[in-house]
Amino acid sequence: MDADLYREITDAAHDTPTWLQHLAEIWTEAGLLLYGVLFVAAWWRRRRSEPGAFAIAVLAPLATAVAYVCSELLKSAVDEERPCRAVADATAPLVDCPPHGDWSFPSNHATIAGAATVALALTWRGILWLTAPMALLMAFSRVFVGVHYPHDTVAGLALGTLVAFTFVRLTARPAARVAEAMRGSAAGPVRWFAGRS
Repeated sequence: MDADLYREITDAAHDTPTWLQHLAEIWTEAGLLLYGVLFVAAWWRRRRSEPGAFAIAVLAPLATAVAYVCSELLKSAVDEERPCRAVADATAPLVDCPPHGDWSFPSNHATIAGAATVALALTWRGILWLTAPMALLMAFSRVFVGVHYPHDTVAGLALGTLVAFTFVRLTARPAARVAEAMRGSAAGPVRWFAGRS
């Protein structure tokens, strides 16, 4: 059933205008860079906030990195072949099919998008209007370009959400204590990073 949905999406992708196909190819990578920019913006926005809020802003990219590592570990355990290689009679992907051994389940891009969206929302709720659609588009684009099954991206979003939320909740208090210590540091660059001149 998932293979049928994969075929439907990739067939439809080939019927879209060339500019849209190129936009989807670019978005699968550029979206990750945009999350990086938002991490910096969240840190800057919270630099002078109370230590707990500042700590969560700093934890957001770390939570996303932990989610990525969890995704890689799960990929190695599941060993699901990419649909661009495994689905019979499927349309050729819009991008190069990743090599054998670069497994499909779960989608790393979707995991990163889910984790980054949740981690950023914990420190900056107002950004959800931007990051939630970004995450959904990132997940869909991975199927659209032909390198993931739909279930890979759904699982990635769920995994990223769960790992990031859990990581931030477990580490926020100790990180807030570290932030307070950094603000009292004798080293100027450390104080600047933590929001004290």
